[in-house]
Amino acid sequence: MTTENASTEKKEKQSKRSEKKDKTFRTMIGGQAIIEGIMMRGPDRIAMVVRAPDGIVAQEKEFVPYKDKNPVLGWPFVRGVIGFVDSMRLGMKALMWSAEYYPEEEQPDETPAKEPSRFARWLDKKLESEAAQKAVITLSMVLGVVLAVGVFMLLPAFLTGLIGRDAVGGVWRNLLEGLVRLAILLGYLFLVSRMKDIQRVFSYHGAEHKTIACYEAGAELTTDNVRRYSRLHPRCGTSFLLTVVIISIFVFSVTVPFEDMWLRLASRLVLLPVVVAISYEANRLVGRYDNLFTRILRAPGLWMQRLTTNEPDDAMIEVGVEALRRVLPKHTGDDEWGKYN
Repeated sequence: MTTENASTEKKEKQSKRSEKKDKTFRTMIGGQAIIEGIMMRGPDRIAMVVRAPDGIVAQEKEFVPYKDKNPVLGWPFVRGVIGFVDSMRLGMKALMWSAEYYPEEEQPDETPAKEPSRFARWLDKKLESEAAQKAVITLSMVLGVVLAVGVFMLLPAFLTGLIGRDAVGGVWRNLLEGLVRLAILLGYLFLVSRMKDIQRVFSYHGAEHKTIACYEAGAELTTDNVRRYSRLHPRCGTSFLLTVVIISIFVFSVTVPFEDMWLRLASRLVLLPVVVAISYEANRLVGRYDNLFTRILRAPGLWMQRLTTNEPDDAMIEVGVEALRRVLPKHTGDDEWGKYN
């Protein structure tokens, strides 16, 4: 073989590898770890699968994407806020559903079972209706958002606001606020990841990632195949949280640098939807491509996933496979990332 032919063959192989890499399938199917299970969301269906004491229990239902209800809701920078709220709503419902199958701790035989209090019996009776359950879900979601905003958005602004203007101000104050926000987020994730029950949830989170990675690679969805893939995935909610922190630094830096603490706190609330909208678009843009630049941008988010994912056991992987299979589209390719993002 001549040098020219060898060079041509080498270029052809490199071109084929590059073409194959560019055509890597990316699905819009995503999920969330719930109590002893996984929720998967496909193009037109949601499936919740848990491993109850007596075996796998599943529930699935069809849904209409919010942008199909009103095209405006699918516009860039609008869809991010709507999608965030919708994900919170669906995630809370899935968590409450999975909690019904969470096995209670067995008491020793010699310990007598306690009779439920009058208030507990009244509460159980009132929550039997569907309307009451929706009210509880809504209240839980609102309280969760309020707590998250208070701890991760307002608290850093309050703490940095205590520092005198002469010590640090302007862009440097916003940068310090962002670092404090990042420290609180990392500290929270680290402490939560030490909790035994949460460790199992994070293992299901890892099973979700592995299952989706196996599917995107085109491999058969079997336990052995899924086990081979990484528990870290480039398009994950954990990465989105980090993106929010980074984007908030830039957004808050270009706003009027209020020195009054209460005006600063109010500006954070007003600009929060803007931060979420920009973060959503940035996350989607990075997730759509795979090159050196996007891999550098994804690296911090993947590192953070080491806190929020654990290696799953085979039983957890089986739950992930079952959940994914239930939301696969009828026609191959209908769940391609670009069609929805």
